[in-house]
Amino acid sequence: MDLQLKDKVVFVAGASRGIGLGIVEALLEEGARVAIAARGAEKLEEERARLASQYGEDRLWARAGDLRDTKTIEEMVEAIETGFGPLWGAVANVGIHPCPPGFDVDDDNWTAGMQQNLDSAFRLARTCLRRMEPRGQGALLMISSIAGMAAMGSPLTYGTGKAAMNHLVRELSRIVGPSGVRINAIAPGNIIFPGGSWEKNVEGERGEAWKKWVRREVPLQRFGKPEEIGAAAAFLLSERASFLTGAIVPVDGGQTRQG
Repeated sequence: MDLQLKDKVVFVAGASRGIGLGIVEALLEEGARVAIAARGAEKLEEERARLASQYGEDRLWARAGDLRDTKTIEEMVEAIETGFGPLWGAVANVGIHPCPPGFDVDDDNWTAGMQQNLDSAFRLARTCLRRMEPRGQGALLMISSIAGMAAMGSPLTYGTGKAAMNHLVRELSRIVGPSGVRINAIAPGNIIFPGGSWEKNVEGERGEAWKKWVRREVPLQRFGKPEEIGAAAAFLLSERASFLTGAIVPVDGGQTRQG
């Protein structure tokens, strides 16, 4: 299926590893031109160079920066639109911040967790929608989590922030829908990739217990892969999903139990 993403410009935050990188690669495979950003400059440049050698230098734009910061986001979007092309789509993929277990979370950790998991997504959406809404086209995607769909024992700031993100997606879809701009979220399940938390878990001393847990809790009895999130993301950002907005789409091997 042709997703009709050829030469469309998509901005992906948190693009240098894991889910973000999987989304970038899926978009490039579909012919999109992708602006990538992440906090770590060295890793970002490493991935940009690798992808450019495969897909072409003209298919990629890259800049390192703190994607929680409004000024940084605004400067990036301005530079993309000025030097790379008008935005068709954007992916808010900044999340996870260390949070102690239980309810006794101090103010600093609570604020930092909300900034990382919720505020960053809103600020990226706000900046991009200022460009997209007047043009009457475009697609936004937020990377949420199944931890935002049900109480699963995740760190308090993470699950709460992702649940709020899901509501943000639904509200924004109603606000910008009349203009023709769509906004959705993917709620990934347990995604394994090099350097990620699940890789560390399964390679640790309790690795077999974690594998057994996945076989018990996930109907497909395995971890997900970044490219599987990437495939879903490319579809949701494409015009093939033209009547889909305000949706929270679990990509979790059937783990989420609803109803």
